[in-house]
Amino acid sequence: MSQGFKLRFDQMRESNPSKPDGTSVPDGQNGLYHSNSHARNLCLIWPDGRRYFLNYAYLIGAEFIVGEDMNQITLNFSSHTAILQGYCLEPLFMELLDHLPKILSAVNPRYAQNQSHNNVIIVNIVVEANVS
Repeated sequence: MSQGFKLRFDQMRESNPSKPDGTSVPDGQNGLYHSNSHARNLCLIWPDGRRYFLNYAYLIGAEFIVGEDMNQITLNFSSHTAILQGYCLEPLFMELLDHLPKILSAVNPRYAQNQSHNNVIIVNIVVEANVS
């Protein structure tokens, strides 16, 4: 079944149930989830192309730490801990609260200085397995 499934009684009354509703946003746009889904994953991408994903279902808690020059977000999953370091991370923390980000990419720190100071910039990602 399509994730964009919607009961279309009005369109059925108009004898055009296959008409697109125009409200769905293509998946992957802006790296956020825009439709209802049962499986929600967070994909972390390093500057060298390495990727790792974690399921939001196992996200237990998160912490936002304001630093003098860089911010840090610590995501505690049941099996792993992910640490994101960068600049202007508070909007990202609020999106993580609602499980919206789909893809988070880190940039090389030398290119972070060329970015706008109002944008979320991740310069370091660390993923560690939790020890029982």
